[in-house]
Amino acid sequence: MFDSPYHAARSTSRALLALPAALVLVLSGCGGSSADDDEAAAASSTEGAFPVTVTGADGELTLDEQPDTIVSMSATSTEMLFAIGAGDQVEAVDDNSNYPEDAPITELSSFTPNAEAIAEYAPDLVVLSDDLNGIVDALDALSVPTLLLPAAETLDDSYEQLDVLGDATGHAEGADEVIADMQDRIAAAADSVPAQAQGLRVYHELDPSFYSAASNTFIGSIYSQLGLENIADGAPDAAGGYPQLSAEYIAGQAPALIVLADTKCCGETAESVAQRPAFGALPAVQEGRILETDDDIASRWGPRIAEFAEAVADTLQG
Repeated sequence: MFDSPYHAARSTSRALLALPAALVLVLSGCGGSSADDDEAAAASSTEGAFPVTVTGADGELTLDEQPDTIVSMSATSTEMLFAIGAGDQVEAVDDNSNYPEDAPITELSSFTPNAEAIAEYAPDLVVLSDDLNGIVDALDALSVPTLLLPAAETLDDSYEQLDVLGDATGHAEGADEVIADMQDRIAAAADSVPAQAQGLRVYHELDPSFYSAASNTFIGSIYSQLGLENIADGAPDAAGGYPQLSAEYIAGQAPALIVLADTKCCGETAESVAQRPAFGALPAVQEGRILETDDDIASRWGPRIAEFAEAVADTLQG
């Protein structure tokens, strides 16, 4: 379900996702037409992008041809691959890749990856977010090309990963379009935040034991863009990015916005939060500013993060 450094540290499996969009090239049966020439030129242009060299956390990778059998071991990467138009090339995904709906379903474990199980799909590219159990070296030993794209810390990291996947799959233009859409939507969300909401304090909840995300994390950077003050930044152990707060600390900070990223994992709701001791008096509860968000969207750094920014902005407008 999750794909974040916090959930990896909590011994929960992480992975990466993406939105659906398959690029279909339809060739006409009429030879010699100008439409045929245009389509042939487009196909030739895609093929001409290879060989290509891309760089991941595991170093440089040179792909001689456009990969047509991709295995994604990262929920966010799965989301990105489908969003940029490489969905048709994705043969298999890890067991955390639950979006989009047309992503293939397998039993490949993201938390305990097995090189032999992955290699059975004969992939010409494997995308990962973690080097768990030495999986990168194990795949290298089997001559399986790997691209390691770890958890993003900033929006720029997310955009860079989309760029890399676009180059690696032959969908650079599709990646550019996704990046531009994300940037436009997040900027519009930031512009829509009312002046009176600027500087409001936000509490982002990762689980009912009050783990949160500070501004130096990917999700925390979204709140900064929207002009909010993150109460996790003042916690004693905030430097790690995911401090565990206390009910007393949260109550003392009096957040005006609470974002629940534990609705799917833990069943938390605005109602359950309001019933907690001392929480009923919080401005966020009193003024009805509790956002029940999808855990997956709030823990992955793929294209749907723009949807998250819009949801936060909408809550602030209400």
